[in-house]
Amino acid sequence: MTALGQILHLPRPTLAAKPPSQSFGIVPIPCMMIRGGTSRGVFLKASDLPRDTALRDRMLVAIIGSPHPLQIDGVGGGNPLTCKIAIVGPSPDPRADVDYLFAQVGINEAVVDTKANCGNILAGVAPFALETGLVAARSPSTTIRIRNVNTGMVTRATVNTPGGRLRYDGDQRMSGLAVPASPVHLSFEDAAGSLTDKLLPTGRAEEEIAGVAVSLVDYSIPVMIAAAESFGLSGYETPAELDANRDLFDAVERMRFVAGERMGLGDVSHSVTPKVALVAPPRNGGTIASRYLTPWQCHASHAVTGALCLAAATRIRGSVAAGVAAPGDGVSVGVEHPAGTLAIQCEGEGEDIATSVIRTARLLFAGFVYVPVEVMVEGQR
Repeated sequence: MTALGQILHLPRPTLAAKPPSQSFGIVPIPCMMIRGGTSRGVFLKASDLPRDTALRDRMLVAIIGSPHPLQIDGVGGGNPLTCKIAIVGPSPDPRADVDYLFAQVGINEAVVDTKANCGNILAGVAPFALETGLVAARSPSTTIRIRNVNTGMVTRATVNTPGGRLRYDGDQRMSGLAVPASPVHLSFEDAAGSLTDKLLPTGRAEEEIAGVAVSLVDYSIPVMIAAAESFGLSGYETPAELDANRDLFDAVERMRFVAGERMGLGDVSHSVTPKVALVAPPRNGGTIASRYLTPWQCHASHAVTGALCLAAATRIRGSVAAGVAAPGDGVSVGVEHPAGTLAIQCEGEGEDIATSVIRTARLLFAGFVYVPVEVMVEGQR
């Protein structure tokens, strides 16, 4: 048997019935780490976590290893794209098969933000639901209805399951990743007004904050959209170049506070929402170029939810995005970002805009993540 044949015939791993460590001072929690799109997240079953929100959040912070820039006492990677958690369980909503709560954990602060959705991590929810038996696979493909608890939005995720087995390998390529994989088709139909109940929370396609023209759009996630040239930028800078420009982030952050208030989100000083997109005309055959702020760093590629919002914004007459976007075919929107181009299908107008996108996902490991007992008893003192 060839080496590849030996690998393919290895027994398929599953979550152990008992954790391998019975040591004192640490608490085991079953988990999977999954690469979803261009992000990486810890995936947990809701039933394995406490119902008390404060205790749960302390556990999530400990799992990731915050507050620490390197997160060496946890499984985070010191970057917003690797400090993400998905909590998944059966849904009581008849529109959905599973519920998915997204949590963004801070890096230098012990904070957990559950206001926003994450489309990249969303790509890993269907694989996780199948791997853990929350949903039974069909053949040749399985469609799972996923309700995002953060926003109430329901997404249909379709994955390849030939013979009732989830397939990870495939020929779907994604900008920012070296290895192709099996596609995850994500369809969004009710994403307008995800957190504010309105596509345009202020009722205006364009307005000014601190003398800068912006569009405040809420589709899949609230985003403040501004032209890069308003900040003396080309819009084609690398993430490293933007991250080094702290004056830019200070100015944008002050504007973001105002945007949050206007959009009805209140004080957003400790929230990642609204996000920020600095846009420019495309130069690589796409529809619009974007540098996406997460918001305290520039995304290495682009968030799916933010790209969906940008795609919808190009359909809003008079918006900043529409003003710089190239003419398209009326359906396909290509969002150019530092790692390539994210292709989005976008149809309809106004509150009835429907979008879809293809991502990939891969299971990285399954087992137990350990949390110090100190975290469990901290709130009881």
